[in-house]
Formats: sequence, structure tokens, C-alpha cells
Amino acid sequence: MQKKRRQEREACIKMEIRLLENKKDENKISFILKDSNAPYANALRRIMMEEVPVMAIEDVEITKNSSILYDEIIAHRLGLLPLTTDLKSYNLPEKCKCEGKGCARCQVKLTLQASKGSGMVYASEIKSKDSAIKPAYPKMPIVKLLKNQQLELEATAVLGKGKVHSKWNPCLVYYKKKPVVEIGNVKNPEEVVDKTHGNIFEIKNGKLEVIKENLFKYDLAGVAEEVSNGEIKVTYVDDYIFSIESWGQLSCKEIVAKAVEIFNEQLDEFAEKIKEK
Repeated sequence: MQKKRRQEREACIKMEIRLLENKKDENKISFILKDSNAPYANALRRIMMEEVPVMAIEDVEITKNSSILYDEIIAHRLGLLPLTTDLKSYNLPEKCKCEGKGCARCQVKLTLQASKGSGMVYASEIKSKDSAIKPAYPKMPIVKLLKNQQLELEATAVLGKGKVHSKWNPCLVYYKKKPVVEIGNVKNPEEVVDKTHGNIFEIKNGKLEVIKENLFKYDLAGVAEEVSNGEIKVTYVDDYIFSIESWGQLSCKEIVAKAVEIFNEQLDEFAEKIKEK
């Protein structure tokens, strides 16, 4: 059993990752995980969304609130506010030396004092004790204050995991198998292009060809085979196309790197448990 586990881990290490697209301004990235398998790909996806920790506001103490929103609604909005995260400087509360009681190594304080005649209070007005932990989107609205209304509060942000609450979810991740398209003697190329909305196929020099830069962006879902009367064959190989969209707490690169680190730690822990048996 242990030999088999070791072989599986060695196979995972040999897997190749090839970057397809990196949109830093949109916090999006896509890559191909080559020579893998569905269990590993899905485990990696779940770890990225549920195990990679990020900062989020957990407790809110409101001292003044004369806005139209109840205290609970404002606290809920603040909890879902994405905060930039520094994983090197903070610990999960359950893994901190303070044993979750609260200290500078596992939590950070943020304050908000707003008083306006008439205007929107934005996330940029939140002041953090640590400049590395702040709202990822400064223009995100919190509440609109009218004349003589005010809002004062102190919030506590801590590291957490998406499997506990969605406010600690760092990203959206999905994947699909890499398609391989074989084009035979297609008698109705114009119809194929039309039925696939011109996103996957095009006609060059009278022949039907795949638009390579779009092939990984769309799901063929059997349409090509059906429209071409079976002249187009679509098969799938054990290469997985990952698409990741970060919510802003961490970069996509940081999320992937941390997920792999956590995965390795979990495998090591599992191996130790096996030895104990």
C-alpha cells in the first residue's frame, strides 16, 4: 500500500503545467495540467476553494449606527468584503500559539468612522492596523448616509477556510478535459460554423479548421459530431484545463502554490496515519 502511494505521488510530481492565459487585471488565470487524472484534478480544485485560508471580518462591534441599515446587515456586508491577505504573517486561530484567544499573529483590527451629510461610505474608508490587510476593492459600497447620520465600528479579521464559510473562499475554480478534434470529410462546413456560432470552427481555403485559440474556451458538448453527421470526432485526453478567478484576497499564483503545499501536507499526514495502523 505504501509503495503504491509513493508511486502515485511521484507520478503527480512529474505532471507538467502549461500556462494558457494570465489576466492579472481581472484576477484570472488558466493553465493545462498535463498527464493527470480526475481524482487529483478535483482534489486540487476543492483544496483551492475550501482549504486555502484568507482573511475575512469575523466580529464587528458597532458603537454608532444611525443609517438605514440594521447593525446585523452592516456586519454581514463587512464579513463578505474581500480583504487582501498576508499568509506569511498570520496563522489560523486554531494553529496559533494563543490557541485562538486572539493575538497579533492571528487577527487584525479594522476601524470605520463615517459621518456625512449625504453620500456613500466605501470600503476605502476602513482603516486597518496592518497595511497588508485591507479591502481588496476600495470602491465597494457599504452604506449610504444621509444628513446627520453616522457610522462607527471596530471589526476583527481572522484567517479562515472556505469550507467553514463562503466569506473565506478565495476563488472560483473549474476544470475540464482537453479535447482533441479530428475533422473528416465534412460536406456541410458552413452549417457546422453556423451551428457552433463561429466560436470553434472556421473555413480556410475551402476547408473546415479549428480555431485553436478558442478551442479550450468552449464546450463542444457533442454538437460538432451531430451537425457534421459524424465526420467530426471529439475525444478527450488526460490533460485538464483549469480556470481560476480570484476574489482579490490572494493572487491566482499564490492560491495555486498554497493549494499544492496544503495537498502535500495532507498526503504526509495521511501517510503517517497509515503507519500508525
